[in-house]
Amino acid sequence: MENTKITLESLNKGGTSEFIGALGDVFENCPWLVARTSSARPFDTKEALIAALLDEMNAASSEEKLQLIRAHPDLAGKTARTEKLTKHSTREQKSAGLDQLNEDELFRFKRLNKAYHEKFDFPFIIAVLDHSKESIFASFETRLGGSRDAQIEEALINIGRIVSLRIKDVMEK
Repeated sequence: MENTKITLESLNKGGTSEFIGALGDVFENCPWLVARTSSARPFDTKEALIAALLDEMNAASSEEKLQLIRAHPDLAGKTARTEKLTKHSTREQKSAGLDQLNEDELFRFKRLNKAYHEKFDFPFIIAVLDHSKESIFASFETRLGGSRDAQIEEALINIGRIVSLRIKDVMEK
């Protein structure tokens, strides 16, 4: 990640394109949600910015929410192994050691990712920075037993947490 932190003042004063350029990747490959949030400026606090971003996510249509969920990569999946993740996802997956899995762990992730996709038709999403490799495996196993509607809701809750953590990472204190 770049060392330059974004200031709330620059976000509030810049144009829409600067706003999207600064925050466009906090929602994984979905800058359109950031674009929609631009009109809610000015933001008094980082927390107000996060709330506005999450309000836009929650106000999205069911189809848009699925688009957002499907924009996320599989954990320790092919995209990660070919180093094509976003900078945020790369840092997050490394934090839980997902870049240093042994052969058995890679196989387990591949099996779990496949089972999850087959059952729910979208990737498993979890706020990796809040977890260890072991707790991710445990959550995967538990959530595979859930309903599709419950997993959509769980994915959105986790995306909200991911966005919050990403904003805190890129914003000046």
